[in-house]
Amino acid sequence: MLELQNLSFQVSDNTKGQKEIIKDINLTFDDHAFIAITGPNGGGKSTLAKLIMGIEQPTSGRILFNGTDITGLNITDRARLGISFAFQQPVRFKGIKVKDLIALAAQKQPGPTQNQAGPASGQDTGAQAAFATNAAFQTSQARTNLSSACDYLSQVGLCARDYINRDVDSSLSGGELKRIEIATIIARNAPLAVFDEPEAGIDLWSFSNLIKVFEDLHQTRDNSLIIISHQERILNIADEIVVLAEGNVQARGRREDILPELLKGTEGCRFYKSITPPQTAGHGI
Repeated sequence: MLELQNLSFQVSDNTKGQKEIIKDINLTFDDHAFIAITGPNGGGKSTLAKLIMGIEQPTSGRILFNGTDITGLNITDRARLGISFAFQQPVRFKGIKVKDLIALAAQKQPGPTQNQAGPASGQDTGAQAAFATNAAFQTSQARTNLSSACDYLSQVGLCARDYINRDVDSSLSGGELKRIEIATIIARNAPLAVFDEPEAGIDLWSFSNLIKVFEDLHQTRDNSLIIISHQERILNIADEIVVLAEGNVQARGRREDILPELLKGTEGCRFYKSITPPQTAGHGI
C-alpha cells in the first residue's frame, strides 16, 4: 500500500517567490490497484510521480510504502523496497546493451555493482534515477536467461533478434527506447510500478500493444500500477481515476463514474469548472 499524507511541493519562482506545485495531497493506493492519474497540463501529475519515486523531495508531508515511511529515502532505496519508475523520455545508457539492461532489471536481490556502465555523460537526475532503479537489483554473478529477455522484448512488440545485442544509445528511436524501458519494468516485476505518460513517443500499433501489456500486468500479477496519462484507452482500463489539477485532487473514483465526466471536455466537465485555465507548464509538470 502506498500512502501520501498531506504532501506538498514548492519551487522557487523568480517573480512570485515560492510556487506551490503540489498542495497538501492525501491519497491512498491499495495493493493490486490500477490507478490512472489524469488532468490538464501543468496540473502537477509528473511532479507527483517524481515525489513517489524520490526524484523530488516534498516540501512537507509524508510518503509511506507498506507501512514504512520512505519520505527521506533516496531513489535507490525506494527501488530496493519495490518501486519502479518509467519516464516520459526514456534514458539512454552509454556502454550497455539491451540484454544487459534487462538483466539488471530482472535481478531479485540487491548486491554490489562493479565496473557497471552508468548514464551517458551530461544526463540529468532523471538518468541517475533510471539507472538507480535498474541497478538496485543487480548481483555480480546473476544473469538473465536470454530466452526470458527475449520474451520481455516480445511482450512490448520488439523482435528480440533485432534488439537484444543493441546498445541503449542514440541509435535507438524514442519509441524503441520507450518499449525497452517498459520491458525492463515487466522484467523487474516490482510491487509498485509508476509510469509517467507511457504513451509518449509510441506509434499507434505499439500503443495498442501497450494497452495489452498493462492489462496483462494487472490481471496476471499482484503488483500495483500507477499511470500518468491523458489517453482515454489507458483511462478506460484502470480501476480508478484520479483527476489532478492545479496541484489539487479534483476528483477520485471508479472509472465508470469519472471517465464519462472527463469525456465532456474542459467546458462541460464539472471537475474542471472550479479551476482556472492552466498556465504554461513549469518544472517538468
